[in-house]
Amino acid sequence: MAKANLTDPSDFILMEFSFQSEHQHLLGLLFLSMYLLTVLGNLLIVLLISSDVHLLQTPMYFFLRHLSLADVGFASVTVPKMLQNLLFQVRTIPYSGCLLQMYFYMTFANTDNYLLAVMAYDRYLAICHPLLYALRMTHKRCLLLVAICWLLASLNSVLYTLIMFPLSFCSSKEIPQFFCEFFPLLRLACSDTSVIETISLIESYVDVLGPFILIVISYVCIFCTILRVPSTKGKQKAFSTCGSHLGVVALFYGTLCWVYLQPSSRSPEQNMISSLMYTMVTPMLNPFIYTLRNMEIKAALRKVGSSAVRI
Repeated sequence: MAKANLTDPSDFILMEFSFQSEHQHLLGLLFLSMYLLTVLGNLLIVLLISSDVHLLQTPMYFFLRHLSLADVGFASVTVPKMLQNLLFQVRTIPYSGCLLQMYFYMTFANTDNYLLAVMAYDRYLAICHPLLYALRMTHKRCLLLVAICWLLASLNSVLYTLIMFPLSFCSSKEIPQFFCEFFPLLRLACSDTSVIETISLIESYVDVLGPFILIVISYVCIFCTILRVPSTKGKQKAFSTCGSHLGVVALFYGTLCWVYLQPSSRSPEQNMISSLMYTMVTPMLNPFIYTLRNMEIKAALRKVGSSAVRI
């Protein structure tokens, strides 16, 4: 089929889920339930931290509040459009809408990535340098770190979005994904994008590996410090302060590797399933990891629950 340039790009077509219609509606209801659970769970974390003065003033929970907000945005960028596809068979998305979806998807994903590194640094200071912790992790510095996370993520997304503007697209407008992702969208362009794709791939690896290496270094230092603690109870207490964060880190980077470090021979359906794990399951499970493993969050939850009962 001959490829025709589109001077005024029209709607793109998102990939269809290969299920029978009755199964698509059931799957849509399942994903809707998961999405509502994701939004409610993360907003509950935000509410608990915002309503508890003690938690709000603690750097770890200050960062957690922003992580939960980023997770809500992360799921909200992709899942509603996917549900529209499944439940109402609306697979088209305008060119401008596609770029906006790609921008916000990358912004929230990168913010998650940067915040996890900042939270690892926070744990490193708290355990390895407890006497300097209060001096270094002031409220002003916490605000600065969070602002840097959001700003860097936004600037990174602007860069990727601007790359798309000068490109012309071909007659094939079906994106092999259930949302507008950068590399599948880039491969629909008619012009030669090999240089852009190589540079973007290197930049994306650096963008992910940088925070990940910082997390690994922080936890190597943390574990070395914990091993020098003489009492078993002290070791358990130190480990417990890191357990929730380690669980979220493992889930985030585990699903990220599953999505992006798989062989190129995978079918589009397999890519979609992997992306579902990354965009839906990870944000949904994060509140449970922090709630089930964190005594302070549980106490705040009981406090809010008892206040609601009295009302």
